[in-house]
This record gives sequence, structure tokens and C-alpha cells, in this order.
Amino acid sequence: MQRETEPFLALLTASQSSLYAYIVSLLPNRQQADDILQETNIVLWRKADEFHEGTSFIAWACQVAYFNVLSFRRRMARDKHTFGDDLFDYLAERQCERIDGVEDRQQALRGCLQKLPPKQRELIEARYQPGASVRRMADERQTTEGALSQSLYRIRATLLDCIKRNLPLEA
Repeated sequence: MQRETEPFLALLTASQSSLYAYIVSLLPNRQQADDILQETNIVLWRKADEFHEGTSFIAWACQVAYFNVLSFRRRMARDKHTFGDDLFDYLAERQCERIDGVEDRQQALRGCLQKLPPKQRELIEARYQPGASVRRMADERQTTEGALSQSLYRIRATLLDCIKRNLPLEA
């Protein structure tokens, strides 16, 4: 791998969850969104030299994804269950603006999670493990579902307040 491709690959890799969220917001069918993400990654790779360092990678990637989704929509135009172009354009623009701040919010969340007391952090991390449920967690901790739900609610509220305090002003 050439040295000059590493920064681009780092940006591409870091943007995957935001880019996928953007595509899913435009194409609620997950299989279609997976396909468009793959197509978008290929186009981004081919056009890597067109990205200008110092600009928003995610905004550029969303623009490429937008055109891939638009192309897909045109292929599917015979389906009567699609948005009109004006509404689609409006939704795509709003969603790109929203997605652009996801990285800042994720970074703030990571920092806020580290500030939680260890027992609270363990509890919230356990709740978001695949297959976790409040019922199962309450049984394991020998407490009620209501008590556990209330604890999780308080932790989430603490995290939300922390995130709001730690977001950059423009967010």
C-alpha cells in the first residue's frame, strides 16, 4: 500500500457508519442500502484524487452517495412507491447536514462514557451488547426491571447532558 493512500483510507473507513446512515435515510431497504454503500465506496476510491484535504470528507462522500442513490432511483422509477424528486432532494440535503455532525457527537459520547463511574459505564455498555435485554440484565443483577430501567434512564440523561456540554459550538 502506498503511503499517500493511507490518509484517504483512514477517512473512508471512519466515515462508513455515517455514510451508511445517510444512505439508509434515503433508501430504507437495508439490502439496497448495502449495495449503494458498496457502489459509493468504489466510486470514492476511484475519485480519491478529487477529494481536497481540509474539506469535509463526509459531505463529499454523501454527495457521491446521493448521486448513486439518485441513479438507483431512476432505475427503479417504475415502482410507484418512491418519493418525488423534489421531496427526495429536500430530504437528502437535510440528512447530509444532520450526518455531518455525527462524528462530533460520537467523539463527545466516547469522552462522556469515560467520565462515568465504572459501575455506570459497565451497566450502559452491558445494555448495548448484542442480544442484551433489560429483563435478562435485571435477573443477572437480582433487581427489578423497573429499577434497572430507571438506572439506565438516569445514566442516559447524564450522558446526554455531558454530550451537549462537550459538542463544538457550531454543532
